[in-house]
Amino acid sequence: MSFIKTPDGVSIFYKDLGAGQPVVFCHGWPLSADAWDSQMQFLGERGFRVIAHDRRSHGRSDQVWDGNDMDHYADDLAALIEHLDLKDIVLVGHSTGGGEVAHYIGRHGTSRVAKAVLISAVPPVMLQSETNPNGTPLSAFDDIRSALLDNRSQFYKDLTTPFFGYNRPGAAISEGTRDIFWLQGMMGGLKGQYDCVHEFSEVDYSEDLKRMTIPTLVLHGSDDQIVPIDASARLSVDILPQGQLKIYEGGPHGMPITMKEQVNADLLAFIQS
Repeated sequence: MSFIKTPDGVSIFYKDLGAGQPVVFCHGWPLSADAWDSQMQFLGERGFRVIAHDRRSHGRSDQVWDGNDMDHYADDLAALIEHLDLKDIVLVGHSTGGGEVAHYIGRHGTSRVAKAVLISAVPPVMLQSETNPNGTPLSAFDDIRSALLDNRSQFYKDLTTPFFGYNRPGAAISEGTRDIFWLQGMMGGLKGQYDCVHEFSEVDYSEDLKRMTIPTLVLHGSDDQIVPIDASARLSVDILPQGQLKIYEGGPHGMPITMKEQVNADLLAFIQS
């Protein structure tokens, strides 16, 4: 397995497969690089170099007490990109990973990035406020933190229901998909995943979005129960200098898995455009 060491001494696991223009994936919470298996296989077979890492305190990367914040996540991504000397990158982020993509560009610029894709992503900010009335109340995120401390394993099993839209009529429920979500979540550490709740819920990525001066595709489901579209994608596309929004009617939060054929096709078309 491949690891890099960050400037503050954290070992970050990554996959680096195939050859060609690099496509770098940033996963959602509480998952790992394995959440991108379908996209990496699909694009790798079509002549792209596909790379994904486990965020610190997630998956196979080191579990740490300090540094579980978006500044460190973005800097870890920068360390990986610089270690591999990647250029002309397509950056793809799902959910919390969308915040990571935005914040990487906000902190490190676009000199190595050609395009970006935000899928079911948390920017500009999830938290409800006077200026963001359609956001999610703080109490909902406090409930997540409480559930993690009480019974993290059961919470991750339960979370698969709204995450994949399995509570909707006619949903094709996959126990295998539930299992791999739970497994990826439990591979990570409680402290890091607990801290990360603040990073995906209360951090405002608006200024980062303004700095994303490269073509950016925003994919979002109209039935996303985790990151509602009206408080995320519809706002982000108005901030992005070169943003375009594609709505998946009835799409859930976990679209890269439940709607992988459409997501893969849209990724390929955008990269080649």
